[in-house]
Amino acid sequence: VQLQASGGGLVQAGDSLTLSCAASGRAISMSDMGWFRQAPGKEREFVAAIPWSGDDRRYAGSVEGRFTISRDNARNTVFLQMNTLKPEDTAVYICAQGRPGWHLGDPTRDDYDYWGQGTQVTVSS
Repeated sequence: VQLQASGGGLVQAGDSLTLSCAASGRAISMSDMGWFRQAPGKEREFVAAIPWSGDDRRYAGSVEGRFTISRDNARNTVFLQMNTLKPEDTAVYICAQGRPGWHLGDPTRDDYDYWGQGTQVTVSS
């Protein structure tokens, strides 16, 4: 199973970016999916999650109202639309896939089965 994140880059504060996470080797249609990020010198933190059924999307308080997570099961891809980016959003963004057929008890925790390599997002002030 591979999770390939892409779409990162260097942008200015206030700009937007859309990250993609393409899965190969295993369908995501029955997996909870999540985005996490890790800034230099900091621990990995939860950003957003979307369940495989229902619409109970979760967001970290720091990105609520600015970021939107979505999924396209036909393309086996999860997206993270990021608007009004801030310098503190600078980090490596990593996507994660939960165990197929199961809902995570707490999708904000890092209890996902599969993790990608991440894509760098740098926001300049």
